[in-house]
Amino acid sequence: MTTERIDAPTDGMTHGDLPVRVIFVCTGNSARSQMAEALLRRDGGEAFEVVSAGVSPRGVHPMTITALAKVGIDITGARSKSVGEFLGQRFDYVITVCDRAGETCPVFPGDPERLHWSLPDPSAAEGDEAARLAAFAGTAQELFTRIRYLVTLIGRPRA
Repeated sequence: MTTERIDAPTDGMTHGDLPVRVIFVCTGNSARSQMAEALLRRDGGEAFEVVSAGVSPRGVHPMTITALAKVGIDITGARSKSVGEFLGQRFDYVITVCDRAGETCPVFPGDPERLHWSLPDPSAAEGDEAARLAAFAGTAQELFTRIRYLVTLIGRPRA
């Protein structure tokens, strides 16, 4: 696992009363980016406006829903979205959570801060159902850690 450094804005920028706009991008918008969106929505509260999308959306993985339900987050109504739905919108942060998305993510206007979190795809995990669910839970835990760090660096306390 690679550890990436996440830097807070150093240009004196403050977000004032506006929410910090974040988009999480991965390949299918089925697991990692869905988890990241849900976790930041919970832990960032009203200080963040967050969405997720995929470069090739393929539906929300059922184990994504299960893994998040185990930590008290219900995303049963979530859908996979294409990154194309958000082209032309301004974001403060564009965070890719898989290597393919990091290579193919489009450019968003306004010069957003781009971060790349290289996380393995839990839907590629092999084994029985318990082993596969453990992969999803592990991904959720890794995202939880990174998101809490991101919220702290941006200076937004948990709501």
